[in-house]
Amino acid sequence: MTTIMLAAMDATIVSTAIPHIVGDLGGFSLFSWVFSIYLLAQTVTIPIYGKLADLYGRKPILLFGISLFLIGSAASAFSWDMLSLIVFRGIQGLGAGSIMANVNTLAGDLFSIQERAKIQGWLSSVWGMAAITGPALGGAFAEYISWRWIFLINIPIGIIALIFLILFLKENVVRKKHQLDIPGAIMMLLTGGILIYTFMEGGQSFEWFSQTGIGLVSLSFVLILLTILVERRSPEPILPKWVWKNRTLVGANLAVIAMGAMMLGPNMYLPVFSQSVYGLGAIASGFVLASISIGWPISSSLSGRLYLRIGFRKTGSIGILALILFSLTFSILPAQTPIWIIVLNHILLGAGFGLLSTSTMVGIQSTVPWEKRGVVTSSNMFSRYLGQSIGAAALASVFNSSMDKHISNSPKELANQLPEVNDVIDVMQSPSSNEAVISYLQEGFYLSTGKVYLGMAFLAVLAFLFLRLQPKKITVFKEEKSVSNPSQSIE
Repeated sequence: MTTIMLAAMDATIVSTAIPHIVGDLGGFSLFSWVFSIYLLAQTVTIPIYGKLADLYGRKPILLFGISLFLIGSAASAFSWDMLSLIVFRGIQGLGAGSIMANVNTLAGDLFSIQERAKIQGWLSSVWGMAAITGPALGGAFAEYISWRWIFLINIPIGIIALIFLILFLKENVVRKKHQLDIPGAIMMLLTGGILIYTFMEGGQSFEWFSQTGIGLVSLSFVLILLTILVERRSPEPILPKWVWKNRTLVGANLAVIAMGAMMLGPNMYLPVFSQSVYGLGAIASGFVLASISIGWPISSSLSGRLYLRIGFRKTGSIGILALILFSLTFSILPAQTPIWIIVLNHILLGAGFGLLSTSTMVGIQSTVPWEKRGVVTSSNMFSRYLGQSIGAAALASVFNSSMDKHISNSPKELANQLPEVNDVIDVMQSPSSNEAVISYLQEGFYLSTGKVYLGMAFLAVLAFLFLRLQPKKITVFKEEKSVSNPSQSIE
């Protein structure tokens, strides 16, 4: 949990300090890469760390990842311009990939199938606490001390995590010679980097049907084929063929891709919706978004009782049905619905995420032995972050097209006063904007955010269909210490 705190806090604490960072370092046009490079480096390395953990044990790979993360944190704190900060954030991301791959794998190693839901709830609660405290802490550091402390605060937390792991994590790894899949690792880094960059920047830095967009999509497709060819020839591939032949694993990972895409809807638009439509401040809107983090860990903790009774697939399906229901509910709520209803809706939405994420993670971990658990766990985490990249592009397209249509259909008296989609927020926050323009843009923001949640409901339907690829009965690996009957299947 202490290790997860590093990655969780870093995902939230930077956002509120960006104005101060830009004011100090300059480079406003590059600031989005402070976030993008971190996500990119973290995501593409997750499968590689998962494979290395299966070969050499979780402990050395996790200790390496934490150390790399701390080096990146210290370097970020002493950045001298925006470009150097981006490079050091990339180093942080390389360390975070190990953290995300190995902490969840250790949860499968150390705890029984009955206990894992509770542990996943504990881990999820760290993300919940970070969602609430991160933005406030980042803003406080930037305002009263220095933005550099948002990175330096990682150092004592990371040292505590290292001490705990060195002293108390015991592993019995069978030492034998392995043939590292270096060509496969290079191809996966290159392919993953190009693919995720394409999804992250498509529709924003370049149009999808532009020369750049078509070129990057084509390059991604070619690299995927080349990576498959390289991996087929490797004696110890990073993503072995059995990963793609296992129905339980394929169904879970495809569902998690859709879930990851859904997660970007609230993350991108709920805080701005709260500020633009309800007039809430930055901190209050952050608390509205954090309501998802209330339902998530609670449902994760309780899901164990459910999947042991009705099975992993049915538990995940209940979570998906909750996601469909509460995404649709938000999309049809009337304007200026009391804010407590918005909060309650997102608590229940978070509960759906918790049921789906925990049942899929624990389900796939329970079907394989120790030496394969790193691969299956990292493939699931990679799928979630790949989904987030896809969701950022897809849901942004939904919002922008809806807002653009609303502006195009404006009354004649407002037509010359309305901005382009990219300038909507600036106009709404400008004291010189007249009330009629602000009111019309608020209406557009309300309608367009509703369309985003309709898109989320569609993604949830896809997740439901993907999860049906799993067999009704998932056979638990015979050496699971929690299973009294070695041949037990969980329906």
